[in-house]
Amino acid sequence: MNPLVVIPARLAAARLPNKPLADIHGVPMIVHVWRRAVEADIGPVVVACADRPILDAIEHAGGKAVMTDPDHPSGSDRVWDAVKQVDPGARHDVVVNVQGDVPTLEGALIRRSLDPLAMCAETDIATLVCKIVDPADIDRPSVPKPAIAWHGDGIGRCLYFSRSTIPYGPGPLYFHIGLYAYRRAALQRFVALPPGELERRESLEQLRALEAGMRIDAALVETVPLGVDTPEDLEQARRMLAP
Repeated sequence: MNPLVVIPARLAAARLPNKPLADIHGVPMIVHVWRRAVEADIGPVVVACADRPILDAIEHAGGKAVMTDPDHPSGSDRVWDAVKQVDPGARHDVVVNVQGDVPTLEGALIRRSLDPLAMCAETDIATLVCKIVDPADIDRPSVPKPAIAWHGDGIGRCLYFSRSTIPYGPGPLYFHIGLYAYRRAALQRFVALPPGELERRESLEQLRALEAGMRIDAALVETVPLGVDTPEDLEQARRMLAP
């Protein structure tokens, strides 16, 4: 595999305006995320920007960024826009989509996302999950939960994702982490698909892929990286990244 890491970022955010530029110990949050992606050391890293100040922040830090259409409906569309710009010759056969609001993300998690693709040639998209340990997360709609058919080495096939508690019955439940590694052809196909009925009902983009018959496999990890969505999350990130 020859991966390309792409971080989509835009300033518009309902609960935390200008989130990518939020200051964390003198460094914009998007730069922290870019640094984590570089530390993963799996391939080139590019930030797909919807707004010029994000591009300026990344270039000031020494990174690569490109401008994308600000009207893209999703991060996946923004990622594909950037891929076409920076790799028109299709040299990279895997695209890793890292969210721009996870400044505490460990490079090991990014590397782990490649394992399902390496294990099975039929896997179109790989992602990450972690066992739910906080009982409050079990019924929390903001925590998407996958139903997984495990097949060894902590890797399994995702059969469904829901904001409801699935699967029913005794046994572990899993927290879906929104980091994706796509085979390039799968990403190209995915962004061309219309939104599906299940996607609209659950408000989970990955269901579009499942409805279209694409295969998503997940790798089990031990920790869930902090996603920054609110001022409280930002303060927690600052504490976690304190020098």
